[in-house]
Order: sequence, then structure tokens, then C-alpha cells
Amino acid sequence: MFVNTPPLGWNTWNTFGANINEQLILESADAMVSSGLKDAGYEYIVIDDIWALKERGKDGRIVPDPEKFPHGMKYVADYVHSKGLKFGMYSCAGYLTCAGYPGSYGYEWVDAQTFAEWEIDFLKYDYCFHPISVRPDIMYKRMSLALANCGRDILFSACSWGSAHTRQWIKETGAHMWRSTGDINDSWESIKELAQSQLMAQEYNAKGCFNDMDMLVVGMGGKGNVALTGCTEDEYRLHFSLWALLNSPLMIGCDIRSMDDATKSILMNKEVIAINQDPRGCQPFMAHSEWFEINPNRGPDDFYYKNYFLDNPIIAKFLDNGDIAIGFFNFTDEAGGRWRYTFEPENVGLPHAIGKTLELTDLWTGEVMHTLNGAVEIDHIPAHACRLFRAKIVDA
Repeated sequence: MFVNTPPLGWNTWNTFGANINEQLILESADAMVSSGLKDAGYEYIVIDDIWALKERGKDGRIVPDPEKFPHGMKYVADYVHSKGLKFGMYSCAGYLTCAGYPGSYGYEWVDAQTFAEWEIDFLKYDYCFHPISVRPDIMYKRMSLALANCGRDILFSACSWGSAHTRQWIKETGAHMWRSTGDINDSWESIKELAQSQLMAQEYNAKGCFNDMDMLVVGMGGKGNVALTGCTEDEYRLHFSLWALLNSPLMIGCDIRSMDDATKSILMNKEVIAINQDPRGCQPFMAHSEWFEINPNRGPDDFYYKNYFLDNPIIAKFLDNGDIAIGFFNFTDEAGGRWRYTFEPENVGLPHAIGKTLELTDLWTGEVMHTLNGAVEIDHIPAHACRLFRAKIVDA
């Protein structure tokens, strides 16, 4: 199994935590179809932790909690599949899951076979309560081999939070996506922290093994399992734009049964989703007029580096049809950032001398812009907001 584009779907954890049951999953599958999310490209319905009993059965298999899932997991999977969707579940590389339920350590082949019999399509594999005497790559390789030999294609979502230098060994394991961050929560501070930690780490993201920046909090509005302060619409839009541009899987975390219009407009922006799902899968890159590696002594604590590259990043990505995605992000608390955003086509390999320039379409507003005097200048981006463009090469 090879995964060409970042997976899109919905996961129970961010909003519901332990409060999951069969009816919630069935209703959410219905909502994914009726809301238009399925048509927008979302396809996975994923149950996170706390779905099982505390003890395995006498046959060594994990047992779904009969109060939460009275008809069993095959029934749930069949219902999800009947909607044209795919079904995902959760386990852990340790003896226990993060919430203290049976993990898969020592039971990898048994659990992989069980998941295959239930006809799941996606496994999120966490990293709690693991033996310190076993290398982390070995634990993920064990489950990867078990899944590859279970008789069913199951997307392997490795969730080791970027710890133990995950980026250095995760592709060896055969995982299709890998968590590179700690847990997100529904606050601007969390979005900013996770986002800035990823800006200079894109070389570890590629087709077949996507860098997962954690699930989306768009639309949570300060309610749910990981809720804190909630976010503004601008903050949610920046969150979604950056996750899409950086090729992260887009796994919704809000209650999709009750999304408001603002949430739908963000999560179902097909032009932004197309940037995430672009078949070429190119690595995003910084596209500032002056690149920080001019001075290799600069680093994350340097004032210039922090304010120019982390607080006001300009990020570009080549697209399959020859267009370029370009995002301008304001992580500061000041409208407009520290200074005007200036972008020159030369920064993406398009010198003015060849007689070509860029026509940029804002993917949120539809506004069309052109270069002026060989550059694009963006003023007055609100605090915690962004502009995301699809740029087409045209005659100057």
C-alpha cells in the first residue's frame, strides 16, 4: 500500500475523548456525507483511545466495550463503509494505551489480524507505556510488519509525537504518516507553537510518509476534550491554511454533526484542500527575499531569525500543473506583522528578465493580484491571520 496524498478524515479525540460510542460514530459518518465533507475529499472516520475493555479476552484479543459498542466493531465498520467512507481505529506501541487500556506490545500480530477481520482501513498507533529496553523504531516495525501481513490494506499512522528522533527512522518502518508534534489543543498558543516547530523541518515530509502536525481544532470553539480558549475565525483559517500548505494530513477534530457555516467554509474550501492534495507532493520552502542561511550563525533564538522567519513566514510550494502555492503568515500580535511582506518571483526561480511574472489568486477571498515593479507586496495582514494564494505564471 502506498499513500500518494495526505489522508483526510475525522477523529473522535479532540472533541469527545472518552465519550465515544457506536451512535456517535454512525451519526458522524452520516454527517460526513450530508454536510459535504465527503464530496470535499474527507474519507476516514477514526475512533481514538478508550474504545476497549480494560482486559483482553481469554483468546488474547482486545474486546470492544459492549456498553459503548453493543454491536461490535465489524458492525460499525460495515456502516461506515456503506456510506462510501473508510474506518479507522486506535492502538498503542506500549503495554497500555495513553489512557490505560490494552496496548499492542507483544500482541502486534494478534491485533493486526483482529483489525483486519473487523475490516478497518486506518490504524493510529500511539507511543505510551512502552518498554524502555526496546528501540522505538523496532516497536513501530513490529506493527508495520503485522499490518502488511494481515491480509488487508490498512493505513499505518505512527503517533510517536516526534520523540526519540522519530524523523530519523520513521520511513524505515513503513508508516504512511507520522506525528511530529506533541498534542494540539484548541488555542492560538498551541497552533502557533506547533506550526513554528515545523517551518524548517519539511525535508522529513514526503509522499508515502507524511508529516502529521496533529489533528485540526478548526470549529471547536472552546468546547470539547482538548478545548482551552478556542480561536478566532482568522486563527482557524491560518491553522487550516498552514496545515494544508505543509502537506500535513487533515484530520478534523470538531463535532462534524453541528458545524456552523464559518467552520464549513474553512474545512470545505476546495481550493485550499487542492493545495494539500496536489499529486506532485513537492516539499514546501521558505520564500523570503533574504534567506536566513546567508548567516549560518543565526538560529531560533536570534532576534532576526525569530521575527523574520518564524513570526512572519512566507512559504511556497510548487504544484503539479506548474502553478505555485504561496502563503503569507502573521504569527505576531500586531496587524501587518513587523513590516510589509515583500515577495519577489525570483525567490521561486522566476527571474524578471525572462518576461514572465505571477498572477496570484487569494484562495479565501478570490481577489486577484499581480506583481508590481517586479514584486508582490502585502500590507495589513491582521494579527494571527494569513493570505494564501495560488499563483499562475503569465507573460509580464
